[in-house]
Amino acid sequence: MESEMLYDLSPVVRLYKDGRVERLEGTEIVPPSLDEKTGVQSKDVVISSDSAVSARLYIPKAAICSLRKLPILVYYHGGGFIVQTAWSPAYHNYLNALVAEANVIAVSINYRKAPEAPLPAAYDDSWTALKWVASHSAGNGPEEWLNSHANLKKVFLAGDSAGANIINNMGIRFGEEKLSGIEVPGVMMVHPYFWGNEPLPSETTDPMKRSFAVMFWHAASPATTGCDDPLINPAMDPRLSGLSWKKVLVCVAGKDMLRHRGWYYKEILSKSGWSGVVEEMESPGEDHDFHLFNPNCDNAVKLMKRLVCFMNEVK
Repeated sequence: MESEMLYDLSPVVRLYKDGRVERLEGTEIVPPSLDEKTGVQSKDVVISSDSAVSARLYIPKAAICSLRKLPILVYYHGGGFIVQTAWSPAYHNYLNALVAEANVIAVSINYRKAPEAPLPAAYDDSWTALKWVASHSAGNGPEEWLNSHANLKKVFLAGDSAGANIINNMGIRFGEEKLSGIEVPGVMMVHPYFWGNEPLPSETTDPMKRSFAVMFWHAASPATTGCDDPLINPAMDPRLSGLSWKKVLVCVAGKDMLRHRGWYYKEILSKSGWSGVVEEMESPGEDHDFHLFNPNCDNAVKLMKRLVCFMNEVK
């Protein structure tokens, strides 16, 4: 007898009442490598065997023989907390290109996914990973690339979609728990995954689209109070003014259903009493995560340049 479906989130994933998960995308993986096109070397590391947190590290090969310390980019992948991994081809290729262009060391986090590990597992894993990076501040951490080649006074965070949502959550937690050992001059949130019960002005009111968004969030966070949960709707978070990031770049795409939430995040940050600086970039005519799947198009090249400039602006 076939199991009854709990959430049909096609074309992304189907979840069944017996616990079975049928991921329809984001399952392909590629191994770490020396990428000949970019000259970037990558390898996989285990961050915490307790919670199965791991990461893919990227470094320009030329940096391995250099005494110069490079900034760190901690990257959180997207996928609605349910699909994709740090080993997905789109992320692997994008990080190779970004690392080469910005001349940084990247730590691409592979956190546990829902529904097998519902939220807050992804947040907890992302925090564990940040603490792991900070453990290299004295030059005697578990990873030699970070000990020898990383500047922990320049740690940037970036993420797309759910990864951008994670960055907001990390900013609140960083402010509350005062993680020492690293300095974060800025974060980059690309097409952030935020939502809310009530439509924003100009946001879609299409019942099917809004229902899909609600189901996706409930699939990732079964214990949620709904789409006004502060984890998905930062406007409802009284702690937002305590966001510890000094500088935030929010990037949105013109055709993305989540575009309005990105603009709204800038607005609520500015009004919250938060003391940092927020910048925005829009890619006209593009849809969600377009840069990962069409990295050579003009708007993807412009987005890449903006991210690189953001990191290079810090002297």
